[in-house]
Amino acid sequence: MAQNTLTQNAKSLLQQPVILNLALVLDDGTPHITPVWVDIEGDNLVINTARGRSKDKHLHQGSKVAISVVDPTNPFNVVALQGTVVEITEDGADAHIDKLAKKYLGVDSYPNRTPTEVRVKVTIQPNKIWMQPQ
Repeated sequence: MAQNTLTQNAKSLLQQPVILNLALVLDDGTPHITPVWVDIEGDNLVINTARGRSKDKHLHQGSKVAISVVDPTNPFNVVALQGTVVEITEDGADAHIDKLAKKYLGVDSYPNRTPTEVRVKVTIQPNKIWMQPQ
């Protein structure tokens, strides 16, 4: 059954260092999927990228995306959703990638940052969420 807000089970899974698979559509209509780190803010999902990368080039405010996350300890615990990009900003993006580095790598600062890199924080609002029953 689909819903439009994250359940506590979904939030618990997304608070773990799980890989989110993000599907988007390129400008030529080609589907594209990429694994990303994820954070949650309320019922929204937040990812991070750098200017110039595919996600930055093809995600725009209002873009539609599809997402799936599979619990690495229980492949039947799945969150899948369709959502809309509601914000793309550089504000707070450097601190956000450091927060994600702490969650996923256990380090205080994102180690793969380059001196000229500009980070971008992307907020996705779920429209339909599907969860496997637990």
